[in-house]
Amino acid sequence: MSTTAGTGLGYHQLQRSGPRAIWRPVLGAVALLVGMVVLANLITAVAALVDVVVTGGVPAGTKPLDDPGPVLMAGILLGLSASIPLALALARALHGLRPGFVVSVAGRIRWRYLGGCLGMAVVAMIATMAVASLVPSGTRAELTATPHPFDGRMLALLVTVGLLTPFQGAAEEVVFRGYLTQAVGSIFPTAVAVVFPALVFAVLHGFGQSWPVFTDRFAFGLVAGMLVVLTGGLEAGIAMHVVNNWLAFGFAIVSGNLGEALQPTDGTWWSLPGTLTQSLVYLGLAVWLARRQGLATRTGVRWVPTR
Repeated sequence: MSTTAGTGLGYHQLQRSGPRAIWRPVLGAVALLVGMVVLANLITAVAALVDVVVTGGVPAGTKPLDDPGPVLMAGILLGLSASIPLALALARALHGLRPGFVVSVAGRIRWRYLGGCLGMAVVAMIATMAVASLVPSGTRAELTATPHPFDGRMLALLVTVGLLTPFQGAAEEVVFRGYLTQAVGSIFPTAVAVVFPALVFAVLHGFGQSWPVFTDRFAFGLVAGMLVVLTGGLEAGIAMHVVNNWLAFGFAIVSGNLGEALQPTDGTWWSLPGTLTQSLVYLGLAVWLARRQGLATRTGVRWVPTR
């Protein structure tokens, strides 16, 4: 491995090490995004049917996502997680990349760095909450919603989120900051490889979202994209994604507002100071930790001409 800036390939360029016909990343990106949507909806639909059989489903006149129970929530998280093997299979079949190189330039998960980033993500989240407490709270409905009683249902939801959110968060990073970033980076400059996946990530979270919500997600994608370039892998983005979703889902469950957390449309620009705080603090901490641990950010693999 090499950490020298001018040698080898960066993480976002790794698809250049294999066959480079332009149709390969284009086909792979389309297949992955379509497959992700299909798998997520299919598995969620199956979970919704199981939920009806096991619990009777939601009350009449209520949409399942308005107040999902543990069975449906598990289906939602597993449905998104199913895109991990799809992304790895496409990387292997279309680009000759071993699965580990979709994770990092080391060809594997760098567990020590991932663990450190989880701690850094918690620090950044604390800083975010401190800043958020100093600005107007806006109209966040979960702050005034009637909480669910602490019963078996709430406990099951918390356990489900605790166990499955890491897979869901990792899946979204593998798709958007992993395969899609590498696909774009195999053709375009680094800036495009960071910005375009962040844009797609924000758009696919829903066409009905408000501009503040869209901006929040776009900013998240930009930071995660910069991190894969600066650290040579997905670990920092995965840690930030998992901690963020653990807190968001956990708070939503306790406050009785899980449905709105899953499909937020409204938002306030007052959330941006907190978002910027989290992004900048975490970006600095994660890059500092990567350098302290001496992580490679490039491989010794050379560029392969298009054929």
